[in-house]
Amino acid sequence: MNPILPFVSACLLGTASVAAAEAVLEEFQTPPPPGPHCPLTVEQLKPVESYRADQPVVGTYFFYWYDIYSKAHFVNGDGSDALVDHPVSNDDFSFKSVAWWKRELQDVTAAGIDFILPVYWGCPGDYAGWSFAGLPPLVEAWEELTREGKAPPRVGLFYDTSTLQHNPSGKRLDLLLDAGKQWFYATVRDFFSFLPPKMWAAVDGRPIVVLYSPGFAAKQDPALFPFVREHFRQDFATDLYLVKSLGWEGEADNLSSWGGALGLKAYGVTALGPGYDHHAVPGRAPLVVDREGGAFYSRMWEQFLAYNLPRRAKIVLVETWNELHEGTDICDTKEYGRRFIDLTAKYAKLFKEGVVLPKTGPFADAQQVEWDASRSDEKLGIALRNSGDGLMEPTELADRKCWRTRQSEHGGKYAYVDLDDGFLFDEADATLLVEVEYLDRGFTSFLLEYDSADPTASVREGAFKALGQPVQCGGTGDWKRATLTITGARLANRCNGGDLRFAVLGGELAISRVTAKRDAQDK
Repeated sequence: MNPILPFVSACLLGTASVAAAEAVLEEFQTPPPPGPHCPLTVEQLKPVESYRADQPVVGTYFFYWYDIYSKAHFVNGDGSDALVDHPVSNDDFSFKSVAWWKRELQDVTAAGIDFILPVYWGCPGDYAGWSFAGLPPLVEAWEELTREGKAPPRVGLFYDTSTLQHNPSGKRLDLLLDAGKQWFYATVRDFFSFLPPKMWAAVDGRPIVVLYSPGFAAKQDPALFPFVREHFRQDFATDLYLVKSLGWEGEADNLSSWGGALGLKAYGVTALGPGYDHHAVPGRAPLVVDREGGAFYSRMWEQFLAYNLPRRAKIVLVETWNELHEGTDICDTKEYGRRFIDLTAKYAKLFKEGVVLPKTGPFADAQQVEWDASRSDEKLGIALRNSGDGLMEPTELADRKCWRTRQSEHGGKYAYVDLDDGFLFDEADATLLVEVEYLDRGFTSFLLEYDSADPTASVREGAFKALGQPVQCGGTGDWKRATLTITGARLANRCNGGDLRFAVLGGELAISRVTAKRDAQDK
């Protein structure tokens, strides 16, 4: 699964997905549910054991498309190795195998993970594929472990919405149409029709459903979720605990983002992972986030555990248990053994115990931090990020070293600023004085946006709150200084991995120095 797609979708699709050039599915007759557990009554829901909404729990994305017997997801179409990381043994490594499911479920439990989210590609009416064939063996494995006195992880749904575009009909789903809504709901219904309610990963009695990107739908609007909820209540006698990914319209119970393997995604449902490498996937441009032997994964967990409890997510999703094509796995492998299982167990325990890691480092007691282009080899407490829609390049203009924004493939121009976490991280209402030295030419204006403590201040739960009016370019060609006061700052690295950004409105912005000073009463 491409980790870049949700980011692009959120940035480019706006409030509604663009219409697809492909044919759209205009008619759909809902087939009967393929599994034995639909419909359900309230009486049949009594075995459901729920998590509380305020209970810290850990889940993981679980890929079950592997089949050693057919070589599915072991070998690419050209005969090359399809995997970056490899199972310790290929013996009976198959979604059809109850024994394989039992081994994996027990390892998930050993990692301190409470529930799995099978990555589901099922399409209503097309019940021959692995998405359906793998569910009965999962249920049988879960039942056997329970009879043996073990406590296997519970099961929610990760709806891989790729099927909204890539499905046997060859047509894209328009979720404004009744046919699209019916198809979408039937996908959710079909999955849960295979699961006895006692297996559900549920919050307050509602099974967890996490949605992938909306970018595969031809169109979508806020009416989809009420439609799905109403039909689920009719068939299953309860509502869903719906977690939407960035870009989905409509009200959900929580918000998440794919891409945690590249770096912490700290929304209402937090995602994190061990790193990323998809070199075995044909046709993709290189993209590697080094595992650093486990150090990267540890940093992501420790950054998350530094969040203050009132604002820390109660659900963490590990990305992933076993996506072996993209090297995001934490399962037992030839390359890493059980190292990442053990690391996960360590940090999951701290999370569930409510541990908050103290802020440390050379700037923990500092009143001010800075970044200076002429001292770029020194760590002064601020870093400028150069990635995504925030591409920058070092240069020299008007007799001064600086960094200048440049166009990215995502369309926007931003200068991302990341303050050292030891200096300020995840606060409730911080006040900060920001000074930026910029070249007064070559742009129209720029606007400061920052990670705010007010979740209603902007998209992504306040991660991009705009500060007042833009700074206008005077065209003098001189180096100037703008002084900006931020109030109500949270600064929890939610601004695409940074704490604040300068949005460039026309042209290119050159910056030579940035300082951030805390209000004395905050420290």
